[in-house]
Amino acid sequence: MRISVILCTYNRCESLTAALHSVAASQIPPSIPWEVLVIDNNSRDRTRDVALDFSGRYPERFRYLFESEQGKSHALNLGIREARGDVIAFMDDDVIVDPSWLRNLTVPMESDHWAGAGGRVIPLWNTDRPKWLPKDGEILAPLVSFDRGDKAGALGEAPFGTNMAFRKEMFERYGNFRTDLGPRPGTEIRGEDTEFGRRVLNGGERLYYEPAAVVHHPVASERLTRSYFLKWWFDKGRSDTLECPQHGSYTVAGIPVSLFKRFAGDTLRWTVTLESSRRFDYKRQVWGIAGEITERYRLAAGKQRIGVACKL
Repeated sequence: MRISVILCTYNRCESLTAALHSVAASQIPPSIPWEVLVIDNNSRDRTRDVALDFSGRYPERFRYLFESEQGKSHALNLGIREARGDVIAFMDDDVIVDPSWLRNLTVPMESDHWAGAGGRVIPLWNTDRPKWLPKDGEILAPLVSFDRGDKAGALGEAPFGTNMAFRKEMFERYGNFRTDLGPRPGTEIRGEDTEFGRRVLNGGERLYYEPAAVVHHPVASERLTRSYFLKWWFDKGRSDTLECPQHGSYTVAGIPVSLFKRFAGDTLRWTVTLESSRRFDYKRQVWGIAGEITERYRLAAGKQRIGVACKL
């Protein structure tokens, strides 16, 4: 087995340095070849210098690549094309991986039984938790947390992109990451990682959950604001629509009536709830539905314009 680690980065040279130091300390048996591909997606800071420094110190381990097409999915797909490994692992530029992370994450792929694997993503708190933020639940998704307990075994959901691995043949079989999804400057539209994982699962493949494959994700202070959470959930609603635009219910202007009902219900709950964390949870649900409504309207309007152009 050969392993390629893909790390895409954009204007985060400081956190990138820490991330690369952590993966450089990976404990891998000498018999297993492995490499780290650092894909620079048009950074304007010292990202290139940091990556080339590691490439110079570890010439057989680190490679620097540049992707000029803006968008993380473009950078990911470049990494897949350039990867020499038959197993591809993924990490982000703002995480710290345990020394045993890479080995534990990729061990399942020594068996043909598993197409991929995912591990734990644990938030690393460097500041106090805001009172308006619930202690658990779906609302914490913007903080990038993935923990399905201590028991290893089959994983029935898509893992997070900062701690997952797939056989390279899965990309040959199911395609690469969708370029209409994935973060880019000015938007928090994401989901390129989980969409691919769901594609693999829907194809009948099996994924493995390895709790001993641990990634620590620092909680950035700029993410601990109401405005960031609301924008993230608004764009989450948009990305969910892009991933699954089909619907089977009655629509108005391309928008399912059920969405209007959910919007009204959650708006009422947000308005009448007094406890701060529950109140904000309802509010972020309203923003998420608003994002879905916005994207469905945009898609419907685009189809109408295409239809008019075809008739002309």
